[in-house]
Amino acid sequence: MQISINTPALLFPAITLLMLAYTNRFLALASLIRRLHDEYKTSDEKDKTLIKQQIFNLRRRLTLVKQMQACGIISFFFCVLSMLLIYFQQEMAAYGLFALSLVFLLVSLALSLNEIYISTRALEIELKDMED
Repeated sequence: MQISINTPALLFPAITLLMLAYTNRFLALASLIRRLHDEYKTSDEKDKTLIKQQIFNLRRRLTLVKQMQACGIISFFFCVLSMLLIYFQQEMAAYGLFALSLVFLLVSLALSLNEIYISTRALEIELKDMED
């Protein structure tokens, strides 16, 4: 199989858009954590129990977003490195790094899916509280 320098370059827009989406998720989580922190300081014991449930989900989601970003950055790094190796006509190494880039991109997407499921559970906790 022959790949040109353009093949890894096709991932650039996808990876950068993913990184933007991950950054937006991080900023939304940071805002939510700050809001919950203020609520926690002024709430009674019943509300603190609900907030503690949210904190557990937020901590896990924050870890996942960090891992998603790390895998996305590693994917981008390997993609650029494979382009450099293609430029220097080191095709076998370039193939391997391009494959690693795709693997890290898949891991990043899988972590993103997991984070979405956890965020859905957090919304279910809010809905349950409103029902009670």
